[in-house]
Amino acid sequence: MRRRDREMSEAFGLGIIDKSRYGVLSMVDRDGKPFGLPLSIARDGHCMYFHSAQSGRKVEILQENPEVSVAFVGDVNVPELYTEEELEMLARSEQAAALISKVFTTEYESAVVTGVVKRVDDESEKIKALRLICEKYASDKMKYFHIAAQSGLSKTEVYRIEIKEVRAKRKRYDQFGEEMKWGRT
Repeated sequence: MRRRDREMSEAFGLGIIDKSRYGVLSMVDRDGKPFGLPLSIARDGHCMYFHSAQSGRKVEILQENPEVSVAFVGDVNVPELYTEEELEMLARSEQAAALISKVFTTEYESAVVTGVVKRVDDESEKIKALRLICEKYASDKMKYFHIAAQSGLSKTEVYRIEIKEVRAKRKRYDQFGEEMKWGRT
């Protein structure tokens, strides 16, 4: 990671995974061509789960090359660190360079996971994984989960990503307009 001062802990990265609405799965096919797609992903410990159709390009690639990367984006914000009056004053001063670094910027948090994908064959683990996914994305409908699981289980593949590494990064400003470097929460 180039900006070590923005690197966050693995625990921070796991939190980003849990709150992200989706992760972008990146793979490489047998011809060396990249393929990425957004997926609904739920995590349990150092494993992540997603569901899939039983065939298609993703399934073919994962059979040939199970090593993947998954990117997650948490909160994103364009900070409002200056009033209009302060911006006018800055623009006319020798500190105009601050406009570049603190006005035209984005606060963000992200996590990138590398891991190995395995198809889940065990029916109890498949149901557990589907339950995790449904609890994350449709928690208010869980009383119908058993019906959906029974009707869709035979037509659905479930994959587990065994996490090898989590790298997390954040850029955030405090109330005084100073960037909160590593270690400051």
